[in-house]
Amino acid sequence: MGHVLDLFSPPVRDWFRASFAEPTAVQEQGWREVGAGRHVLMAAPTGSGKTLAAFLWCLDRLSGEPTPAEAERCRVLYVSPLKALAHDVDRNLRSPLVGIRRQMESQGLVPPDISVAIRTGDTPADVRRSMERHPPDILITTPESLFLILTSAARKILAPVRWLIVDEIHSVASTKRGSHLALSLERLCEITRVEPQRIGLSATQRPLEEVGRFLGGMDRQVSIVDAGRLKTMEVRVEVPVEDMTRLTDEDEDGAKGQNSIWPAIYPRLLQLIREHRSTIVFVNSRRLAERIAARVNDLAEEELVRAHHGSIAREQRMLIEDELKAGRLRGLVATSTLELGIDMG
Repeated sequence: MGHVLDLFSPPVRDWFRASFAEPTAVQEQGWREVGAGRHVLMAAPTGSGKTLAAFLWCLDRLSGEPTPAEAERCRVLYVSPLKALAHDVDRNLRSPLVGIRRQMESQGLVPPDISVAIRTGDTPADVRRSMERHPPDILITTPESLFLILTSAARKILAPVRWLIVDEIHSVASTKRGSHLALSLERLCEITRVEPQRIGLSATQRPLEEVGRFLGGMDRQVSIVDAGRLKTMEVRVEVPVEDMTRLTDEDEDGAKGQNSIWPAIYPRLLQLIREHRSTIVFVNSRRLAERIAARVNDLAEEELVRAHHGSIAREQRMLIEDELKAGRLRGLVATSTLELGIDMG
């Protein structure tokens, strides 16, 4: 059996070797399955290169094909359960796209112009209309936006789709949202000219066989790449006061007359945030996210953390996430908007 990178064209192979030491386990196994044309579920921990494991084969095929007619351009469909992950993947695709393009140019080849677009609830109406007239090569969307596309005239842009990537599939497989997505995937297959190859990305969720069956839908065999490994996890339950019966009379809203543990929690949060490079604090409501962020910053006497929730404008959320990744922001206080984390690239 040859090296897995031999499956790719020389420009893609050379870009990968210049960018990474070796393929990770999920990439090594996943590319062989994808290259064989099989539907595949790739399971591996965060940071193991799952996104590139799913996309690189598609990028290799797109870069080696002549640019098709405009109505035939949308050949890769990526479905993310969260808008934050969708935007992260869009940004993280730029590096391989630029790198492969430069490799092709250095080898005297003419690279095609591979376009990427995002369609979510945040996408302005004029951008959605433009997308229908000028479809991208790679479309990034959410389950709900996919349903809206499939039930509108815009579904015609999905007819040429050949690869279907479903990220964080374990998070929706057992939910009503997952049932809705499964229906949308079957409707997609009814309008595509060829059966799309399904590529699912999952955390090391058990049982993987169930997630695989969800990905395959109706009577499709799905190969499972299990590159999971046991991760060391430290879990502590802390009570930041010595005596729970003797709490302050000032509650978290600053009102009097109600015992509260919150004034003891803020200093401990500040200590933990300062001890780590990046921290995400999860809370149950937008109001609590804003309150904790404000109190921690007051104690720190600087803007150490920011709140992150659905009421914040899309551009502002993206800016906040970028600041955390770049290390300019030490922490986020988030609602479920970041429950699946951030694709750190």
